[in-house]
Amino acid sequence: MSLVVAVGAGVGIGAGQPFFHRGRGVSRSRSRRVRLFKTRAALVESRPRIVPAAVTVRDDDNNSNSNSNSDNSQLIYRKGLDRAKDIQAEARAMARAANATVYSPQLLTLKYNSRPIKVLRRTLQILIALGSFGLKLAIDQRNGVLDQNKRLRATELRRIFTRLGPTFVKLGQGLSTRPDICPPEYLEELSELQDALPTFPDEEAFACIERELGLSLDSIYSSISPQPIAAASLGQVYKAQLKYSGQIVAVKVQRPGIEEAIGLDFYLIRGLGFLVNKYVDIISSDVVALIDEFASRVYQELNYVQEGQNARRFKKLYADKEEVLVPDIFWDYTSGKVLTMDWVDGVKLNEQAAIEKQGLKVLDLVNTGIQCSLRQLLEYGYFHADPHPGNLLATPDGKLAFLDFGMMSETPEEARSAIIGHVVHMVNRDYEAMARDYYALDFLSRDVDISPIVPALQNFFDDALNSTVSELNFKTIVDGLGAVLYQYPFNVPAYYALILRSLTVLEGLALYADPNFKVLAASYPYFAKRLLTDPNPYLRDALIELLFKDGKFRWNRLENLLVQGRKDRDFSAKDALQPVLKLLLAPDGEELRNLVIKEAVRVNEAFVLGTVVDTYNSIPDLMRTLMFNGNATGPLMMSDTERESMIGLRDQVLRIWVLLQSSENFDPAILQPILQVLQQPEARSLGGRVIGGITQRLAARLLQQVLKVPTTASATTL
Repeated sequence: MSLVVAVGAGVGIGAGQPFFHRGRGVSRSRSRRVRLFKTRAALVESRPRIVPAAVTVRDDDNNSNSNSNSDNSQLIYRKGLDRAKDIQAEARAMARAANATVYSPQLLTLKYNSRPIKVLRRTLQILIALGSFGLKLAIDQRNGVLDQNKRLRATELRRIFTRLGPTFVKLGQGLSTRPDICPPEYLEELSELQDALPTFPDEEAFACIERELGLSLDSIYSSISPQPIAAASLGQVYKAQLKYSGQIVAVKVQRPGIEEAIGLDFYLIRGLGFLVNKYVDIISSDVVALIDEFASRVYQELNYVQEGQNARRFKKLYADKEEVLVPDIFWDYTSGKVLTMDWVDGVKLNEQAAIEKQGLKVLDLVNTGIQCSLRQLLEYGYFHADPHPGNLLATPDGKLAFLDFGMMSETPEEARSAIIGHVVHMVNRDYEAMARDYYALDFLSRDVDISPIVPALQNFFDDALNSTVSELNFKTIVDGLGAVLYQYPFNVPAYYALILRSLTVLEGLALYADPNFKVLAASYPYFAKRLLTDPNPYLRDALIELLFKDGKFRWNRLENLLVQGRKDRDFSAKDALQPVLKLLLAPDGEELRNLVIKEAVRVNEAFVLGTVVDTYNSIPDLMRTLMFNGNATGPLMMSDTERESMIGLRDQVLRIWVLLQSSENFDPAILQPILQVLQQPEARSLGGRVIGGITQRLAARLLQQVLKVPTTASATTL
């Protein structure tokens, strides 16, 4: 179990605030709980001692020169034992959280329909707070000072959300990551809701820990901070030292009465959603369904065991990259309302000065976040849906740490490929294919006619794509697509809204450091790698669409894909070659084989004629005059345009080969499987057709030279 010792510059520690309380300078009621406790005989011995065991294993493995079977067996045994103990501890944590509340609209309706006075009181509280704010906006607009007062009103809205409680804090946090909805002043103010929240009494927090874990505080910790290090919407975090191991941990404790507070609010908001669905025609999405989705995720955040399991899954999938850090969970000290995990020392990602003071670069960290997010969204489909600056820390050794795994989501498998294909269709300006992608993305039901949508996409992207795709700002695309989505019967799935939120947050963080940063430019190497190496049939078809147009192979596209794909550290030339060959020789690949044969003939002709031209140019001028009677084009009857085209094609193919050769992990031995594939009957037939085509072309060229017939424009475009 990894340990990251923490100072917490990025987690809201005030100047001069002590990390650990040892029993001085606080009230007697608190000092009893937070003093430096004496060791007790009843210390929890059932806790799996994962860290000491793991360290022993690593030391033995590093210091031993023997690889005997007994050593390997011991290593496997210890790892298996640690894993078994960890599973048992997780099971005990799940048992402690067995009664965790889940979101049920029906139960909320039954509960609050019988409490009209409580509902009315809360309704009036919300209406008065938000109504007075709306009235101020109306007055500002009438007086022509709406823009001038944006900062003032944004501050007021943040304070209103804070007073209204956790549900509206979560709502404000969501709005703080939506530049397509809120002006910059509101984004900045609402972003302060991420961690600058009121705390609840420490005595209640410590009592909750003891009640949830069934242990006294002094049997768990050697010391614990007398005050919370940070306060979030649903809980607050303390820094502590475990008594059994001395490890520094973060202890998150849930706010008391949180379930009752958010339950009533979601009951009211859901009722408002029914009214919106019935009377507001401009909103085509099912508002109640969106509210239910959001409420379900908030309720999941209330179960800290579920959050711990989310963290473990996230760590398993994405912490294989050395630049990504995910804290581990201590199951024996975790329950439905208490979560204990590794303490992470780091600086919030939006604190640029503090990050640079450590010798780190914000853009490097943001790029790590983007690459990790792309893997989350498009590779495994399991992604962190709440990546605000308070949940992303830069560690002193340059790693990007992810925190707070309460809100997670998944991208359906079909949608992952469809998103990549959508980018390809955007690059190709194939707007009809883009519109069809919305079926796979579950934006449209299959019975919706897409013909009116195609011109709307074309009108937006023809303007936007005047710049290269890599120069597009992600917010520009979000805004443009948003305008299209509102005009037609789209139903945006919840996962897609969370994807937009995730990427807009990362782009916003990058723009603090570099106003010219573009998320799509940073994402393109990943897309290129996936297109070149992924055997997924959908992506293979997308690659063919990208590389072939009107029966011609676009070598410039392949070269650009290789240039970009090589920037991804996981790119492998071997992976790029094998799937293409398998696709080419597949039983249903006849159409592709015809295109490849035609292009192979053209490339071979370019190499042969290019060699002839180079040889001719290497002959001294005097010799050329004597041999070819001063003919400027030498022995070949071709125009300057055709000659330049042939040489350009040959040089481009050579550049692509150099790119492959210079790729990381390239080894000529990787061609061995290709030779084996080429020995298959389909491949031999393909080779024979290529040779036949080359022979025909060169014979036609020779006859052309003999008869002195100039080439036609059509002949040069083969």
